[in-house]
Amino acid sequence: MKPGRAWLRLRAKTKRFVEREALPAVERSVVVARHMADEAATALLGRDFEARLHRVPTRMSGGSRDPFGFDLGTAKYALASAAFLHRAYFRTEVFDVDRVPQGRVLLVANHSGQIPLDGMVIGAAMFFDSEPPRVIRSMVEKWTQTLPFVGTFFQRVGQVVGVPENAKRLLAQGEAVLVFPEGTRGISKPWRERYRLQEFGLGFMRLALETDTPIVPVGVVGAEEQYVNLGNSDNLARLLGIPSFPVVPQWFVPGGQLPLPTKYRLYFGEPLTFEGDHDDEDAVIEEKVAVVKSAIATLLARGLRERTGLFR
Repeated sequence: MKPGRAWLRLRAKTKRFVEREALPAVERSVVVARHMADEAATALLGRDFEARLHRVPTRMSGGSRDPFGFDLGTAKYALASAAFLHRAYFRTEVFDVDRVPQGRVLLVANHSGQIPLDGMVIGAAMFFDSEPPRVIRSMVEKWTQTLPFVGTFFQRVGQVVGVPENAKRLLAQGEAVLVFPEGTRGISKPWRERYRLQEFGLGFMRLALETDTPIVPVGVVGAEEQYVNLGNSDNLARLLGIPSFPVVPQWFVPGGQLPLPTKYRLYFGEPLTFEGDHDDEDAVIEEKVAVVKSAIATLLARGLRERTGLFR
C-alpha cells in the first residue's frame, strides 16, 4: 500500500526541518559545549599547561615511559584530576614553594585524610605553582601493588614502591621524591588526634645521608578534616588484608564518599641538610629525624594559627 499524499508532505516537511533547523541547532550546541569544556579545562589547567608539561624533565627509556613505568601521557590526565582538587575543590593556598631546590630533593610531609589526596595536592602544587614545573615521585606502600589495577596506574603516574633501591635511583636521576614518614599511622588517624604527628620512620633520613640529598619539610593543613574518622577497626583491616580500616560514618551517607571540601594550605619549609653516616645507630638517626619532625610541626602550627575556618 502506497503512503498517502498527506504522509508524504509531512515526511518532506520533517526532513526539511531536520536539515535546516534541528541539525544546525545540534551542531551549534556541540560547538558551544566543546567551547565551555575547553574554557573549564583552561581555567583549571592554565593556558600554559601543555608548555609546562613539556618543560618537565623526564628520562624516557627509548619510548614514552621511563624505567619505572612513568608515562607522560597518562600523567597528563592525572594532573587534570589533581588540578580540579587543587584549584577548585580544596582551593589550595601554597606558601614558599620556591624554597624547593632544583635537582634531587626529598619532600617530607605529614600524612592524613584516610585517602592519600594530600600527596596528589602536593604533586599539583609542584607542577602548577613551582617554577620550573616538576612531577614528584611518591614512595607508596608495598601492599598497594596487590590491589587490582592500582599498581599499574601508580607506575604510570610516577609513583614508586617505597624501597631504598628505588628511591636511590630516582634521586640519582635528580628527581623530587615525596615521603610520608608517618606512613599508614598518619593517614588513618582518628579525628581526636588530628595534627598530632605520629612516629616517624627512619628510612628517609638514612636515604638523605647516603645520597647527600637536602630535605624540604612540608606541612599540610586541611586534609585532617576531609573525613571524620571515629577510630579504626583492626578486625576489618585484617579481614581485608590492609593496614587499617577507618570508621568514617560519612562514607555511608549518599554523596559522603567524597571528601569534605575543606580548604588546603601547603607550607614548604627551608631546605635542611644533614651530615653523618647513614649506617649510624638508630639513636643517632632519631636525633636528626626529630629536627625534621619539629620543622613540620612548626609549619602546621603556623597553618592552624593563620587559617580562619575549615572551609575558608
